Amino acid sequence: MTTSPELPAEPLAHGLRTRHLTMMGLGSAIGAGLFLGSGVGIATAGPAVLVSYAIAGALVVLVMRMLAEMAAALPASGSFSVYAETALGRWAGFLLGWVYWFMLIMVLGVEVTGVAEIVHGWWPAVPQWAAAAVVVAVFGAVNLVGVRHFGEAEFWFALIKVAAIVGFLVVGVLIVVEVIPVSGSVLGDWAAHGGFAPAGWAGIAAGLLTVVFAFGGIEIVTIAAAEARDPATAVVSATRTILWRILAFYIGSVAIMVALIPWDDAGSLTSPFVTVLEMAGFDGAARLMEVVVVIALLSAFNANIYGTSRMLFSLAERRDAPAAAAQVSGRDVPWVAVCVSVAFGVVAVLLNWLLPETLLAVLLNAVGSALLVVWVLVAVSQLVLRPRLEAAARERGEPMALRAWGYPWLTWATLVALAALVVLMLSDDAARAQLTATAGLVLFVLAVYAVRTRVLRRRATAPAPG
Repeated sequence: MTTSPELPAEPLAHGLRTRHLTMMGLGSAIGAGLFLGSGVGIATAGPAVLVSYAIAGALVVLVMRMLAEMAAALPASGSFSVYAETALGRWAGFLLGWVYWFMLIMVLGVEVTGVAEIVHGWWPAVPQWAAAAVVVAVFGAVNLVGVRHFGEAEFWFALIKVAAIVGFLVVGVLIVVEVIPVSGSVLGDWAAHGGFAPAGWAGIAAGLLTVVFAFGGIEIVTIAAAEARDPATAVVSATRTILWRILAFYIGSVAIMVALIPWDDAGSLTSPFVTVLEMAGFDGAARLMEVVVVIALLSAFNANIYGTSRMLFSLAERRDAPAAAAQVSGRDVPWVAVCVSVAFGVVAVLLNWLLPETLLAVLLNAVGSALLVVWVLVAVSQLVLRPRLEAAARERGEPMALRAWGYPWLTWATLVALAALVVLMLSDDAARAQLTATAGLVLFVLAVYAVRTRVLRRRATAPAPG
C-alpha cells in the first residue's frame, strides 16, 4: 500500500474561485428544504427542534471536515467516491459514485417539477411541461458553456438566497426585541404550549429524523474543488466559512420561528417564513417567498446538474461508467456527462408526473437516506487515508492544508452517532421504509459491480480468438 496517494490529473477547466465555492456550498444547503420543510420539524418536536438542528448540524460539520481534509489533499471531481476507492477498494468507489448519481438524478426531477408547478400557478396559461422544458434547457446550457459561467450563475443564485435569509433574521430579531410590534408572539410563553420540549426526548429524536438530511448539498463543494484555480486553498477557505454560516442561518431562522409561532399552530407552520413576515406587516410575503423558493429550486437544480455530471465523468474516467461520459468539450466541460444527466433528469420529471404514487415513491424512498451511505463511507475513508495523507505531507516537507478535528476519536464518535441515527430510523415507520429502500439500492449497485467484475475477469482471461 502506497504511503503517498496521488490522483491523475483530470482534463477539466480550473475556472472556479473561492467565492464561487463558498456561495455554492451555502446555496446548495440553503434550499427549499429550509424554506418549506422547517415547519415539519417544529410541529414534530416543538421549540426543542433547535436541539435536533444542533445535533444534525454538528454531525454534518464533522463529516464535512473529514471530507474537506481529503479534498484539500486530493482534489477530484469524484470527491468522496474517489476517496472511498483509494481507501477501501474499487467496490466502494463504484458504490458511492452510482448511489450519489442516482440520488441527485431523482432530486433533479423533484426540483424541476416544483418550479414548474409554482410557475404554472403564477401563469396558468403556461403548461407545466413547458416551464420544465425551459428550466432544463437553460440550465443544461449553463452547464455546457463552461464551469466559470456555472460558478457565476450559482454565486448569484446563492447570494439571493442568503440575502433572503439575512433579511428574515433581521425582521425576526426586530420583532423579538419589539422594535416591530406584533400580536401573537409566544416568546417566553412556551409553558402555555407544553414547554420547550413538549414531546420530550422522543420529540427531539423524531425532529432529528425530519431535519438531519436538510443539510445535504454542501458536499458539492468538494466535487467542485477539482475545478478551482487553487483547489487546496479554495476548499479550505470555503469549508471553514460555510459550515458555521449554514449552522447560524438554519438555527437562527428556526429560533425566530419557534420564538414567534406556537409549535402546535399547524396553519402557521405550513409556511413559517411567510407567517413571520406577515406578522411584521409584509402583505406580499407569500408571493415573495414563492419567488425565493423558485430561486432556491433553480439554484439546487443548477448545482445538481453539475454534481451529477462530474460524478458520472469521474466514474467514466475510472472505467466504472461508459467511456463516452469522459469526453470533454473544447471548453473543458464533460459535455456527454452533462447531457446524460439532463436526459435522466427529464426522465425523473416524467416519472414525477406519470407515477407519483407508485414507482416514484419507491425511488424517492431509496434516495431519502442515501446520504447516510455517503457519510458513513466518508468517515471510514478518512480513518484509512489520514495516516497516508500525513505521510505524503511529510515527504513533501509541508503540513497538511486542512486537518479534521480529534482524529481518530471524533471520527469513531461520528460513526457511532451515525449508527445511532440508523437505529433511530428503524423505530420510525417512514424512516424505516427509506432505510429499506436505500439498502435495496445499495445491494443492487453492489450486485451490478460483482457481475461486471466477473464479466471483465472472464474477458481478461479468455484465450485470444484464432
